[in-house]
Amino acid sequence: MVSVAILGNGVVGSGVCELINKNNNNIKLSKILVRDIDKHKNDKNHSIITDKIEDVFAEDIDIVVELIGGIHPAYEYIKKSLNNKKHVITANKDLISKYGEELLEIAYENNVKLYFEASVGGGIPIIKNIKNYLVSNEIKSIKGILNGTTNFILTKMDKEKTSYNNALKTAQKLGFAESDPSSDIKGYDSARKLSILSTIAYKKKVCWESFKVEGIHDITETDIKKANKLGGVIKLLGISTFEEGKVYASVRPVIVTNNSEFAKINNEYNSIIVEGDSVGKLTFTGKGAGKLATATAVYSDIMDSIQKKENSFLFNYEKAFIKSDSNEQCDWYIKINYKNSHTVLNELTEFFKNIDLEINKRTNQILAVVKSEHEKYINEISDKLLQLEEVTTLRSLMILNN
Repeated sequence: MVSVAILGNGVVGSGVCELINKNNNNIKLSKILVRDIDKHKNDKNHSIITDKIEDVFAEDIDIVVELIGGIHPAYEYIKKSLNNKKHVITANKDLISKYGEELLEIAYENNVKLYFEASVGGGIPIIKNIKNYLVSNEIKSIKGILNGTTNFILTKMDKEKTSYNNALKTAQKLGFAESDPSSDIKGYDSARKLSILSTIAYKKKVCWESFKVEGIHDITETDIKKANKLGGVIKLLGISTFEEGKVYASVRPVIVTNNSEFAKINNEYNSIIVEGDSVGKLTFTGKGAGKLATATAVYSDIMDSIQKKENSFLFNYEKAFIKSDSNEQCDWYIKINYKNSHTVLNELTEFFKNIDLEINKRTNQILAVVKSEHEKYINEISDKLLQLEEVTTLRSLMILNN
């Protein structure tokens, strides 16, 4: 019988307990750590619930499952568990993206495993597939909808033509968004997940703080309608590529055309496309969040640990050289809020030879579609335009067909 302690009895933690009780694979729930024990009086596992971490470490535990979230005290609990020679399973992308290298080293030194499949993609088995199935491939790129909250909000804005604020309130009401949704809507959650996947795929340490991260909080109904007119929808994408030893990575809103795989992914679902040099493109799609979806990934890691599968590895790679601009040549949507349209239009037509323009004098906005340009040039011209007194704000979005 394998003894398991669960740190955290929230949505995912309770889901893991449910799967353990349901499947009964010689797993014994020994302790469940909670913050407020009074809130769990009616839990059927009440007899093993504690609010003291000391009670957990006092037990003869084989596997510790950390589902508290955040950096502290999760970091301290995991570090102590590994040093106590316990296998650890976590869904904590914040922790893995920041301290993954150190914690994997500690696990290696103590001859135990650290598993974190559920840290990316909820119930999608993406880490196992990149690490094991694609081991013979050089990974060329990763593109994905990595955050269910933002995808739900953008789906609501697109399908129901509602405002960002209304869509966010609906997401919070239904439990898809936290009361403080900043990590999701500003792109940080997706960036941490992209850094984990890219580090594993390219065998280079990809720090999310080193690449461009943009959120969806300033996406408007105007942007949604313009995307529709262009034959597409807006999605928050994490994109990374590996070429000539250099990594390009970014998280940003992107207009994906209706023939793209990502255009079909709605609500809380995630989708990740991984391209290998031998296998080509593989698409992984599923629920990126939710009680039993994420719990399924955690439970799979528990079983891997029990079966002693070689699933642990190290992050002690050299730091990746991060490129700030993509090599991909594509069309771009640029939205400019102006004080004087004449000056801005003159500049735009001078800088871009292939451009479609739409002017809204009521809102003082210019909506431009620029054909087939590289990101470096778009960024250079955007910086020049922002220096004009006549330009108040500017936002550019890639338009991708795949």
